[in-house]
Amino acid sequence: MQQADTIIDARWVVPVRPAHQVLHHHSVVIRDGNIAAILPTPEAHAQFSASRTVTLGEHVLIPGLINLHTHAAMNLMRGLADDLPLMEWLQQHIWPAESRHVSTQFVHDGTLLACAEMLRGGITCFNDMYFFPDAAAEAVLKSGMRATIGLITLDFPTPYASDADTYLHKGLAIRDQFSAEPLLSFSLAPHAPYTVSDKTLSKVLTYAEQLDLPIHIHLHETADEIQQSLKQYHLRPLQRLQNLGLLAPNLIAVHAVHLKHDEMATFAQQGCHVAHCPTSNLKLASGIAPVHAMMEQGINVGLGTDGAASNNRLDLFQEMRLAALLAKGISGKADHLPAFDSLQMATFNGARALGLDHQLGSLEPGKAADITAIRLDNLETMPCYDVISHLVYAAGREHVTHVWVNGTAVVENGNLLTLSQQQLFKQATLWQEKIGKKHE
Repeated sequence: MQQADTIIDARWVVPVRPAHQVLHHHSVVIRDGNIAAILPTPEAHAQFSASRTVTLGEHVLIPGLINLHTHAAMNLMRGLADDLPLMEWLQQHIWPAESRHVSTQFVHDGTLLACAEMLRGGITCFNDMYFFPDAAAEAVLKSGMRATIGLITLDFPTPYASDADTYLHKGLAIRDQFSAEPLLSFSLAPHAPYTVSDKTLSKVLTYAEQLDLPIHIHLHETADEIQQSLKQYHLRPLQRLQNLGLLAPNLIAVHAVHLKHDEMATFAQQGCHVAHCPTSNLKLASGIAPVHAMMEQGINVGLGTDGAASNNRLDLFQEMRLAALLAKGISGKADHLPAFDSLQMATFNGARALGLDHQLGSLEPGKAADITAIRLDNLETMPCYDVISHLVYAAGREHVTHVWVNGTAVVENGNLLTLSQQQLFKQATLWQEKIGKKHE
């Protein structure tokens, strides 16, 4: 009999790959942080002896959800300036608040709070973009979850860096500092075309090619962004990036709300990825991204929450449901973006965009044991005829009971195992008092 670390027995397993598959009464066998096997439960126990068995008789196991775009530390700004247009929100509220408060401690504490929220909601990996990425990396490691840390770059000074070269040099040093951490990967994160010059974008491209890193950038989020670009550069932002050589399989374009048909074709031809953030797009009145059309063109689209300041939840169950409903509503076709496609956006597609699909995004032997368990014997999820449909349209993050990252349990029966809830409350309250007084 083979030895394993953990065997999880479940009512259902939805591995995501192969597509649409639902396994009944199967077990996931974990050994050395990876999935060793997925077998019918009797066979799993006949072949493997485990140090621990977890029996989840009315649960579905899915790959850990992947949040393809967020600003984790901004959890400390949740609800700070709601119901405002994007540029007014940024320029008159968010950026001034950041200039007053953002620091290593702010980013560490805010990222910890975000990690706790995401883990309890079944998210095991997120793609971040914010200042002091070293502080974010430390918080991620403390939480036990997985992240791609964005090495942010801007052309104006902030409390983190004085100019574009300093952003880049600091970021690359942080990458070197944490390069041996298996739960961390890195991206280059120029904020947006309207905050980064051609010269800086060219440097970002050079580093990305040399180091084989993704490029994570806000793009075509609003109609105003495009009009400003036409006025300043006589080019739409996407065309400007294309001229600079940035459209490539390592590009993750966040939002991509305002894409024309020919621009979608270009994205598809170049192998670019899109991080779709439906709630944030609606809340900031940025528009509704043409996700179904993108996917028909062959563009890989993942799901993101954006930051808690513009959402105000880091909740991928909400994003899965909203993405599916919006696609149907704007097209007038109920079969657009079916439930499985939405689930795949929140798992495998996100992993593919990050270049981590060999390791994450599906439950397959040999991949990392990043697993989320959702309980479906609740009044609001009964009866259950179609498990995949329920995951997108009926279940929510409140039904997540267990989460494993790299084979290690980080949430059990809804309780965080790696972080102190009491300490998180204390930190959040202190920051609320500090930020709130100066924002009144």
